[in-house]
Amino acid sequence: MADSPNIPPFMDADQFMKLFGQSAVATTDPLKAYRAALDAWGAVLEPLAKAGRDKVDTSDRRFTATQWEHPVFDLVRQSYQVMSEYMLTAADQLVGLADHDKAKMDFALRSIIEAMSPANSPFTNPVALERAMETNGASLISGMQNLIQDMQRGQITHTDPTAFKLGENIAATKGKVVHQTPLYQLIQYDPTTEDVLETPLIIFPPWINRFYILDLTAEKSFIKYCVDQGITVFVVSWKSADSTMKDIVWDDYIAAQIDAIDTVCSGLDVPDVHAIGYCVAGTTLAATLSILAATDAADKVRSATFFTAQVDFSTGGELLHFIDDQQIAMMEALSAPQGYMDGRFLALTFNMLRGKDLIWSTVVKNYLLGEDYPAFDLLHWNGDVTNLPAKWHRNYVIDLYRDNRLVKPDDLSALGTPIDLRRVKTATYIQAGREDHIAPAESVWKLQDHFTGPMKFVLAGSGHIAGVVNPPAQMKYQYWTNNAAAPSLDAFIEGATETKGSWWPDWIAWLTEKGNTRVPATGGRQTGQGTLKALESAPGSYVKAR
Repeated sequence: MADSPNIPPFMDADQFMKLFGQSAVATTDPLKAYRAALDAWGAVLEPLAKAGRDKVDTSDRRFTATQWEHPVFDLVRQSYQVMSEYMLTAADQLVGLADHDKAKMDFALRSIIEAMSPANSPFTNPVALERAMETNGASLISGMQNLIQDMQRGQITHTDPTAFKLGENIAATKGKVVHQTPLYQLIQYDPTTEDVLETPLIIFPPWINRFYILDLTAEKSFIKYCVDQGITVFVVSWKSADSTMKDIVWDDYIAAQIDAIDTVCSGLDVPDVHAIGYCVAGTTLAATLSILAATDAADKVRSATFFTAQVDFSTGGELLHFIDDQQIAMMEALSAPQGYMDGRFLALTFNMLRGKDLIWSTVVKNYLLGEDYPAFDLLHWNGDVTNLPAKWHRNYVIDLYRDNRLVKPDDLSALGTPIDLRRVKTATYIQAGREDHIAPAESVWKLQDHFTGPMKFVLAGSGHIAGVVNPPAQMKYQYWTNNAAAPSLDAFIEGATETKGSWWPDWIAWLTEKGNTRVPATGGRQTGQGTLKALESAPGSYVKAR
């Protein structure tokens, strides 16, 4: 008879045979064998798992599947959480580091910890293990195909690339391109009401992304909402940078905003426009307004609205972690050969700010589980990257993010004119997202410290995108207003009134207070019927260029 095996002291002979004996391996069904062995281990490990179960972070969506409740994997996630907390606590207790360096280290450490999660490995993720056995490995093969395709693209895929087509089921609001320069196309949208506000609206979206974040599916389209409210809407569609744009700088984008304003005023024969600037285009709009004021042309803009836009970058959020000499040198090296910054690099940077949701959840769902990609318009837009002119990008990062020069009167100039934000007296509506990680609400709040005209601040629920793209029909999130003077964002929130749903109707009411005169939607209000001739149908060719 063969020698008896050495039985571990914490097991009896029956437990040992369940784990390693014929009952666990005799079956030809690998899934049954796996579950039998797992259950046997679970019986042994249950007391250990139960002892630490109250410390499990139930809000961590990576570990909410029922398979993680099995004692074996419960211990795995508990060990990970203990290790994570220990590493973060140890880093927090370091002394002698400047606050900026400590914040950078904390961000880097959190990124490493997220990458180390047992949910990201097919060997320690119980859902992936079970799926692989249920499908005889087909899920892993499918996931590997998804991974290879993304490696070939050089970019993570978040959504079904065939689900949306520009001009058909996304960016489909009817209109025409009525003006074009080497830097942008100007789109005018067809009216849907018999009369419209006399003062038109021009929207400047950020050129870091495609403009149709404001024209997703019809139900979510801010552009369509404005058109249906009886507003003549123009939108700038920026060109994704190529090698011909290597010398483009911030002055060129400011000049483009002024050109678009002049084009609309001339084309509709109106003295002024309402203007919206979103994110980086809002930062630029602030500079544009200062230059217009300095050149006695401030009256061209009746009101200005800022979506999650910063002018004071002293509290610029997690993006500041990517701004130091080493990072700037790396950006220059990446963009120098072609004269532009590849949009895939920028997309990765923004995805890293929300690694759990935008990187590792994709790894699990599409690589480990081999799931099909969803048809999600917002994720489609998120992956539709744009390139940035290298020279502009470098100057923007250094002058604004690193050196915060925009809020220093006359320290920066554009188009030969010093920029002093105190000159801006235009009526202003400022929207911030309470959970915004790109333009933090406390940073957006600071715009009020520099303009000198009448201002209204609105704090929206959610973040940089969902806080803006929140149509009334969905009744999601909320927003806060406070008519009393508040010295800080905290004071604003303390005395604020919360309203359920979208802030869009509040903005419409504010806009019409600036002038409610309406005119027939005829002549130049019909796209291509006035002096602004139709060049092509919306959404235009610039947004389709890759």
